[in-house]
Amino acid sequence: MHFNDGQIPPEYAKLIRRKTLFIIAGFVLTAAVLTLSIGMGPVSISIMETLKTLLGETVSKRFDIIIWNIRLPQALTAIVAGAGLSVSGAVMQAILRNPLGSPFTLGISHAAAFGAAVSVMVLGLGTMSSSNVGAISINSPYLTTVVSFSFSLIATFVIIAISRLRRATPEVMILTGVALGALFTAGTMFLQYFADDVQLAAMVFWTFGDVARATWTELGIMSAVTLIAYIWFTLNRWNFNAIEAGDETAKGLGVKVERVRITGMLLSSLVTAVIVSFLGIIGFVGLVCPHMVRRMIGDDYRFLLPGSCLLGGALLLTADTAARLMLAPNVLPVSVLTAFLGAPMFIWLIIKGNK
Repeated sequence: MHFNDGQIPPEYAKLIRRKTLFIIAGFVLTAAVLTLSIGMGPVSISIMETLKTLLGETVSKRFDIIIWNIRLPQALTAIVAGAGLSVSGAVMQAILRNPLGSPFTLGISHAAAFGAAVSVMVLGLGTMSSSNVGAISINSPYLTTVVSFSFSLIATFVIIAISRLRRATPEVMILTGVALGALFTAGTMFLQYFADDVQLAAMVFWTFGDVARATWTELGIMSAVTLIAYIWFTLNRWNFNAIEAGDETAKGLGVKVERVRITGMLLSSLVTAVIVSFLGIIGFVGLVCPHMVRRMIGDDYRFLLPGSCLLGGALLLTADTAARLMLAPNVLPVSVLTAFLGAPMFIWLIIKGNK
């Protein structure tokens, strides 16, 4: 079949249309889950009452307090955190050319968590305390985030250094990430050993990722960092496609591979460090979501990046809603549920990789 100059093949146009519909469906799904999540809880709020309250109409002062002060910031935090972790995982898988790359499996999440613990207990930059509802608050979030980011950079540069060694394989990089994760986890345990009862309780609870502990201010910080990183990721979407074809191919197309790889790892680490500093460790979202999107719409980063953001946000919000309802009135940390869902997927990816 022949096509005139500038004519798009019907098969390609159909494929692009299907991927675009997937992104639109992701927006609709996320909005629907958000509306339902806000209405669910010990105090049930109907969809119409939820929508009226979100549009500024005062249905009930009680509903206003519940939605604007408790459920809406928690739901939006879940969306932002899920989107940030998911898109960071997708980028890491591209620039490292490693299907198992993610902030969690590469040890970056553990490094950021250790940095937060150091800032709290050793450097005295912040304190963590249990509130009346059992949440953990960080009194110096900015400085804590800086220290967390610093330690995540250490893990990042070690992984980049390993990746630049001759004959380094993806398996070696994953093993390096596992070793780094074990090292930073041991460091966190060391600090816990010398903590008093209150600090120990706070630190142990903090390692369980929970989106309920974020305030509007922290949500704004996470949203700004994630948005800035996502803009850069989007501007380099064609570079990611080229790098996945191989470094030599990408260089032949004019891509500055080393610059893209280092900058991408730094921004992914920044997003991870900020989210982990505020919420604790939330594993497997950055690993599972990009692969789920790949199976549905392919490897094209023009669509994989927004698809990963939407699916990551919707998935973490759904998991958080389920965690709130499963053991009500007790609240299960969302990281427990994501680990239960993500671990089988992780094992499946390992088996598939070996095949």
